[in-house]
Amino acid sequence: MKAALRVIYPPQCLGCGAGVDGDGALCPSCWRDCEFVGGCACARCGVPLPGGGSDSGADAAGLLCDDCLIVTRPWHAGRAAVVYDGVGRRLVLALKHGDRLDLGRPLGGWVAQAAAPLIRPEMIVAPIPLHPRRLLRRKFNQAALLSAQVSRQHGLQHAPTLLARTRATLPQDHRSRAERFANLAEAMAVTPAHAAMLAGRPVLLVDDVMASGATMAAATHALLAAGAASVSVVVLARAVRETGGRNGTMEIGGAIS
Repeated sequence: MKAALRVIYPPQCLGCGAGVDGDGALCPSCWRDCEFVGGCACARCGVPLPGGGSDSGADAAGLLCDDCLIVTRPWHAGRAAVVYDGVGRRLVLALKHGDRLDLGRPLGGWVAQAAAPLIRPEMIVAPIPLHPRRLLRRKFNQAALLSAQVSRQHGLQHAPTLLARTRATLPQDHRSRAERFANLAEAMAVTPAHAAMLAGRPVLLVDDVMASGATMAAATHALLAAGAASVSVVVLARAVRETGGRNGTMEIGGAIS
């Protein structure tokens, strides 16, 4: 039956729809245009760093980007699957705004792989929440689609409603770093029904994109205030500067933060 379905519906590239050998794969062209984050990357926010792709062991474990040396990150460690550019950017936008819910499983697998060094016993996996009005318009939370795959692949508890937006925030597009952090300040809280299970446990926060880190910071502050032992973060895509190398974030549009 499965073989028959493959004849009728052959596997297609996630990026362009071209024929590929297996489900959830990229064609050679899209593969070349999708920059996976591996090797030398910031241990705090996951942004790629100069220095080659082989320096991924203990020597790279403590490396921080320029931004993380300046900006205090309340979370413990962070990782990213791909760079927010080229095919990586197109896939994020297709999942987020193109109703491509079918991308949740394969892209969530990428996120789960990136998150592997962050996994701890008894860890709770939770997505960055949407405000109820935005969720009503979009019908789904793309971060929750990703976090569901992370929890499944690592055998961890998934808490899709652990956090809630306490107020609607303005779009982050074209805002400065300071404005982004001010916009998200105290915009999230732990859902009261989940507060008891959170006490003393590590949490892995999942989102689709990170630019300034303002959203992750707001969520982390809420979790730590409610009793989480520690917070780590992982995203599908990490935004990088357009100029000045890959050692910090860039301010970009697309309602990301």
